[in-house]
Amino acid sequence: MTTEEKIARIAAVAPEFGLSAALDVLELPRSTWYYRRSGGASCEQKHAPLRAHLEQIARSHPEYGYRRATPEASERLGRAVNHKVVQKLQSLWDLALIRKVRPPRPSAVRQMIVAVGKRANLVAARERIGVLEVLYTDFTELRYRGGKAHLIVLLDHVSKVVLGWAVGPRATSQLALAAWEKARRTLRRHRRSTRGVIVHQDQDPVFTGYAWTGRLLLRDHARVSYALRGAKDNPEMESFYGRFKTENASLLEEAEDLRALRAAVGQRMRYYNHRRRHSTIGNVPPWTYLTTRRARGSQ
Repeated sequence: MTTEEKIARIAAVAPEFGLSAALDVLELPRSTWYYRRSGGASCEQKHAPLRAHLEQIARSHPEYGYRRATPEASERLGRAVNHKVVQKLQSLWDLALIRKVRPPRPSAVRQMIVAVGKRANLVAARERIGVLEVLYTDFTELRYRGGKAHLIVLLDHVSKVVLGWAVGPRATSQLALAAWEKARRTLRRHRRSTRGVIVHQDQDPVFTGYAWTGRLLLRDHARVSYALRGAKDNPEMESFYGRFKTENASLLEEAEDLRALRAAVGQRMRYYNHRRRHSTIGNVPPWTYLTTRRARGSQ
């Protein structure tokens, strides 16, 4: 509600409810009330010629606050403008809403996801998934004595083997590609090419960025699949991270630095792959299940 609107409403209700009550309810200073009623010009009225200039500045230079907008306005008007006046007018006229920097355009991959809709999830439509045909990935946050870090793994849909993983201070493309490189080496050990392998992930900027998609699609000829409903479309990763962090919480929290954290994660990943029995694959460790299936030549 503008000051003028408040003045009009107070004038209408003051005879019935009293001036003091009306001023309190509408939070209008008594001095402003008497000043306006006596015919004094408001700040907005007094500086009305500035409005068009300030609005144009807000659109042309969305990053400008009142400090940088002031000399720009002075130059356009050909006279000095007080910075406090500009600050007040920006607030009165809601110019902050105009000058907000527009969000960056979505990446080409994200635009593609929107365009194809449900077809972006390549996993949902598959009736049968073979060993090493679909990998899941995502980032998760780890807490340790030295602070916070991020873990990323690539998990096989059928065997539950963690093919690659990496830990770093931030969830970056570099970290994701480090995990992918380990996964590639594991696939080679099992004589499996990356060609045609589906990697399913959410729409994190890393996974829709050029570094990640370019490497997987163009260089390694893999396929990328995207969750459309967040965690609901990537339950394998939610389940894995939930178990991993719960079972290893105390060990991870004791790590004093990032190097110690990586060592702890590596130890637990080896245990998970080679010793921890998994109920969905016949109560054998994932690595045992994978090597047995591959030895039989089953896909």
